Amino acid sequence: MATEQLQTYAQKPRVFILSDISNEPDDAESLCRYLLYSNQFETEGLVACTSTWMKNKVCPQDMEKIIDAYAGAVENLNKHAHPDWQYPTAEHMRSLIKKGAETYGMSAVGTDIPLSSGGQLLYDRIVAPSAQPLWILCWGGTNTLAQALLKIDDQYPPEDSKRLLSRIRVYAISDQDDTGAWIRNNFPDIFYIASVHGWNQYGLAAWTGISGDKYYGFDQGGPDFTKMEKSWIKENIQIGPLGSAYPDYLFIPEGDTPTFLYLIQNGLGVPECPDYGSWGGRYARTDISGEGLNSNHYSDAVDHVKVGDRTYTSNQATIWRWRDAFQNDFAARIKWSMESDFSKANHHPVVIINDAKGLAPVRIDAEAGSTVILDATGTYDPDGSALTFKWWHYREPTATQWWVSAEVSDLTIKNIDSEGRKVEVTLPPPDKCAVELMSRQPKETGQLLHLILEVTDNGSPSLTSYRRVLIQATNKELKGGGEGADAIGDLMKDL
Repeated sequence: MATEQLQTYAQKPRVFILSDISNEPDDAESLCRYLLYSNQFETEGLVACTSTWMKNKVCPQDMEKIIDAYAGAVENLNKHAHPDWQYPTAEHMRSLIKKGAETYGMSAVGTDIPLSSGGQLLYDRIVAPSAQPLWILCWGGTNTLAQALLKIDDQYPPEDSKRLLSRIRVYAISDQDDTGAWIRNNFPDIFYIASVHGWNQYGLAAWTGISGDKYYGFDQGGPDFTKMEKSWIKENIQIGPLGSAYPDYLFIPEGDTPTFLYLIQNGLGVPECPDYGSWGGRYARTDISGEGLNSNHYSDAVDHVKVGDRTYTSNQATIWRWRDAFQNDFAARIKWSMESDFSKANHHPVVIINDAKGLAPVRIDAEAGSTVILDATGTYDPDGSALTFKWWHYREPTATQWWVSAEVSDLTIKNIDSEGRKVEVTLPPPDKCAVELMSRQPKETGQLLHLILEVTDNGSPSLTSYRRVLIQATNKELKGGGEGADAIGDLMKDL
């Protein structure tokens, strides 16, 4: 098939990156990978900033070196992209590089302190008219963001400031200077994803699921480290014009990468819903006391992932569970950067369910206890490769707590055809998915149930595309229910 048969996108997320590049190799690694996905994004800034690990200098020149390497890859990359979704030029990407303040944290923030060139660019991007939110990905300290926010707060009346800040989406790799907490405290309305833990206790953070299991020692026996080994990276990643710029890791590789894996347009994640889960992890609102009353901060949630006979329950599992797929994806794109012939590389399956094209979740209303048919027979592979279909119930996004099994009952999934392209899905009965947890009163609108379809080809390396099905359980006749309780312990005795 021609490139016109490749996946297209409804829009490009606007992305602005703050990076303490060269404090260690991981930012350079993440930037190399990011560029391989840059046709999916509208990149609006690449700002070199400080952090607790590099407090008094910034290194934009090291961004430029990686963009120079990208220049040698972009022509080939475009041979493997839809003609309507081509990669940006190296010249354009180079024009986005700016310097943040060459000082640490809050020492760069004040109404009497001029904005850095990076801070000015970020300010301009926030206030520029746009119908799309601006995703600010923080790989280091956040004083560039703090500078811009303070200027907006100082120059605009409250109602205009609130409108401008509602456009912002932040994903920060923990706090790496003293401005992160200041931002969340002073601008609580800003949509802000960040692991919160003891200072520099990174082994507690969800983002370390990208590759930190050996270094930090979590979930031993669960994640497979093979495709993070230096030998695998040397053979599959550090090749070609762009891959050759990918440095050896020092601590853990690519700690910042989850920020944009979260935004990858592969049919799995829904960026406005951090609790849904994606390659970049799963996050839950920290404070649910009411809209406009407290923070719009999202922090780590947990997934339960079975490997062999053991189930691993951790925040890191929300990322490492996808590792085989996202590392294969990385390796395939490196091959694109080296190969001008479309037919000599692998490309992603295109998933179609119930004739619904695109990447947005398929939404279905269904009565509790009923059966629905899902049909992915329109799914195809641009290379004509054989496809494997895996449908599974992602229970954690429905749950409101850690004890998922007590709150979310299984969907029953039955193949209709031999390939699994078409399935019957039966919802739990009303008392299991359409009653209020504590009062046990039946609800007309019950749980939102998440079904994932993974479609994997047999190319080399194999590539996986996804589609999420959101099944809204309904209970029009208000069936089920029972006697409630005032205390969860009393209730659970009968469940």
